[in-house]
Amino acid sequence: MTGVIPDVIPAPVEAHGGPGEGFTLGPGTVMAASGEGAESTARWLRATLGAATGLPLAPANGAAQNAVRLTVDPRLAGELGAEGYRLDVTPTGADLRGGGPAGLFWGAQTLRQLLGPDAFRRAPLPGRSWRLAPVRISDAPRFGWRGMLLDVARHFMPKEGVLRYLDLLAAHKLNVLHLHLTDDQGWRVRIERYPRLTEVGSWRARTRFGHRSSALWEAKPHGGYYTQDDIREIVSYAAERHITVVPEIDLPGHSQAAIAAYPELGNTDAVDTAAVTVRDDWGISPYVLAPTEAVLRFYEGVLEEVLALFPSPFVHLGGDECPPDQWRKSATARARAAELGLVDVDGLRSWFAGHFGAWLAARGRRMLGWDEILDGPLPPGAVVSSWRGHRGGETAARAGHDVVMCPEQQVYLDHRQAPGEDEPVPIGYVRTLADVYRFEPVPDGLTAEEARHVLGAQANVWTEVTEDAGRVDYQVFPRLAAFAEVAWSPLPAPAERDLADFERRMGAHYRRLDALGVAYRPSGGPHPWQRRPGVPGRPFAGPPVEPERTAPVPWNARPKT
Repeated sequence: MTGVIPDVIPAPVEAHGGPGEGFTLGPGTVMAASGEGAESTARWLRATLGAATGLPLAPANGAAQNAVRLTVDPRLAGELGAEGYRLDVTPTGADLRGGGPAGLFWGAQTLRQLLGPDAFRRAPLPGRSWRLAPVRISDAPRFGWRGMLLDVARHFMPKEGVLRYLDLLAAHKLNVLHLHLTDDQGWRVRIERYPRLTEVGSWRARTRFGHRSSALWEAKPHGGYYTQDDIREIVSYAAERHITVVPEIDLPGHSQAAIAAYPELGNTDAVDTAAVTVRDDWGISPYVLAPTEAVLRFYEGVLEEVLALFPSPFVHLGGDECPPDQWRKSATARARAAELGLVDVDGLRSWFAGHFGAWLAARGRRMLGWDEILDGPLPPGAVVSSWRGHRGGETAARAGHDVVMCPEQQVYLDHRQAPGEDEPVPIGYVRTLADVYRFEPVPDGLTAEEARHVLGAQANVWTEVTEDAGRVDYQVFPRLAAFAEVAWSPLPAPAERDLADFERRMGAHYRRLDALGVAYRPSGGPHPWQRRPGVPGRPFAGPPVEPERTAPVPWNARPKT
């Protein structure tokens, strides 16, 4: 980054102040849009700034003075890429050019920040002026994948909450929402050919309150799901903000809700699946999918509807935390493992991933999976989500596989933000705002060619102990602002990052979050109403520790017993 950094988050690549008084928006200010794809950003900016300022920002042609001029300029893409932009503020107006429609939109986010925190309100306040200081900003993202996982399976977030989070992601120039739609505790997307997945699988009778060691229960049903029209609306709303929604359908583990709805999906010769209910507790469920042709056809049917709803090139299939105990007890599973030439049933997890990864590839989509999928041969185009640390990402990149870095030790935002006893339901390691700011997505030691396989980074928000929107806000913010800068800006090595300047710019950003109504964690600790006294968590002591990773044995290379 060069030049004088304005109070913008994430920090732009280059910013230089100019002479004069800058430009002040007023009742006569107009908005001009030119170039293919510019009009959608003009509509968004006119609606957003119009609500906050009360100014009409009437449409005009590109030569207008006293104007905000928005241009999609493909020539700029050669310099800054399709997501890059250049903003010039002069006394005659603000000229914003994007290398593509997405770049123009990210530039509009910067322009909004430069107008001050009140530009984030939904109605004008009296006596406000709307001045842009003279500046030239040239900017482009470091990574193409700048994401956040939102777990709506453990605690359901209604559609309006998801739309709100899409706006919050856009405000931070994040471009991927990974929706964790299914798990043991709930199935959240309507599948028309299998209606019991939501009729039965979308709600549980009660919920553990706090960590699974807690003796507290919320003794009322919890649930909800998205209709297919809800999903279409979410996807469309995201696309208008240049955000890709990546669905996750977990298999073959994390499947208790599906088995509760359709018991035949489970290992019926080993356990009584007819008695299974949607899980009301946390931790890893023993209920896993049976390795049968009927189960494969069932999930192919599920995925056919998922592909019709989500145009994302990527579909996440989980592939993690799948205990093999029921397979070991199942004669059917043992026979399938022997038929496949596996040394034991443990290899069935990788077999599931291989089958559905190839199924997606045949339909022009790419499978994502948690880094356990490295235990088997990866299907064409598969992408690894490196969650257990940096080593999975390093292994994948060295082998020529694309990877998204989301190590739990660094960017799991459900982990606690401070060591104090006031932190609500403290989970995991202490990860402060400064810790997240020092996160480096590219593992040490990769060559330049290997590093190109790091598509980007993702912050994951699991919701076992975040039961409502306020709790999600508290865990996510302000740390998501630090993560956004890591994913966007060309920061130096972690030890050389200018934390003081970031914290200075956060002063303005906290006021933006206030205007947006975000219930973030204050820098001095939680408000009294944000605490959860007496609700047990599971804090880890000391600095984050990354587990050792052993070299996998591919499932299809194991000798027959």
